[in-house]
Amino acid sequence: MSHWEEKYRARAIPWDRGATSPALLGWLQDGELQSGRVLIPGCGHGHEALELARRGFTVTALDIAPTALAHLATELQAAGVDAERVCADALVWRPELPFDAIYEQTCLCALDPEHWAAYEQQLFAWLQPGGRLFALFMQTDKPGGPPYHCALPDMRTLFPASRWQWPDSAPGQVGHPNAGLHELATVLTRLG
Repeated sequence: MSHWEEKYRARAIPWDRGATSPALLGWLQDGELQSGRVLIPGCGHGHEALELARRGFTVTALDIAPTALAHLATELQAAGVDAERVCADALVWRPELPFDAIYEQTCLCALDPEHWAAYEQQLFAWLQPGGRLFALFMQTDKPGGPPYHCALPDMRTLFPASRWQWPDSAPGQVGHPNAGLHELATVLTRLG
């Protein structure tokens, strides 16, 4: 059993807001994220997957924890909508087709930084050229994890300008349910 499956079975999931992230709601309201195929790696209980499915997006929710995906299945059924649910390791999973967008909130910061380069390669491969990565970079301001601190300079190195177009504006700050934590919200575009 994976570490994350144990957490979901024990309901020891303090990172779960219990609702859709305000960052995603803002991107939807502003028209930043429009219809298409969206992947949510590390989807957890899938609040964002449910919200996007309700809005008519074609959603793939990916997580390594079967209990998290079972919870999402129940929520989707209750809402009368559907999303593809995939139980797999994000570092090795391969979709049949690339996505228009990826919503990345909790997967990167849950991975040990030694796996970040491999995960960036996955994100790049998962997106079609011109696809957009809606990213929330966790800010813990402390060593260790998870969640691991995703310092903005490190993120700019991890997602280089040769592969990703960064916006001109500074990332927005989003509060997090874990006390003292916040996320930096930005949208990157896959080049090439």
